[in-house]
Amino acid sequence: MLKRLCIAAAALALLSCAVPKPHPSAPPGGPQTPQTSATRLPPAGTYRIDSSRSELRLLVYRAGALANLGHNHVILSRGVNGSIIVAPTLDASSFAFSVPVASFVIDDTQARGEEGEDFPGEIPDDAKSGTMKNMIGSGVLDSAKYPTISVRSMRLEQLQGTPTATLAVSVAGHESNVTVPFVLSDEPNGLSASASFELRQTALGMTPFSLMLGALAVRDAMQVKLKVSAQLQPPR
Repeated sequence: MLKRLCIAAAALALLSCAVPKPHPSAPPGGPQTPQTSATRLPPAGTYRIDSSRSELRLLVYRAGALANLGHNHVILSRGVNGSIIVAPTLDASSFAFSVPVASFVIDDTQARGEEGEDFPGEIPDDAKSGTMKNMIGSGVLDSAKYPTISVRSMRLEQLQGTPTATLAVSVAGHESNVTVPFVLSDEPNGLSASASFELRQTALGMTPFSLMLGALAVRDAMQVKLKVSAQLQPPR
């Protein structure tokens, strides 16, 4: 039960929004992913996100003196849907996408294996289903009332050589504004975008879940990985 509660709290933090990983030499909220060359935009037009080739993934870590009673977890969705509008300039471009809450999967065996030694072994099916039930319930994501999470760009810009998106993220009826660095690349008749950044619950005004004065807790910092593939749509 303790592990299920911890994962539910971590999942809520993920889906609420995302913030870039802090670094001592960078100003707060600034991009943290270096870009070796200037961003080159794909051809202008509307691109439709291909859900089968896109994914949102969260790495959740245990914390506290009794952390060995829990596990690190991978929470992912392959249900990203939306579109990207590429304009002649980055700041005139935009995107919006949504993720159905029901599309989230807890501790997929392949995903855990891909994340390395911090995610050993396989989590029992009953633990996975219990975590999912808590996560989508009225006390966390309330999927019956808010079945989707939506994300839209408010501003796209180049900061110190890194393309950066300021986002409006809506989860369970609450909207937050966050800033995320990303990488944009060409694909045949399409484009791909990816981002890997740290999410802190406290940066969202939330308190990380803990029990017994922090002896069993969810680590404040979690890693978010997003990759999107989109295809150029023919003009209407």
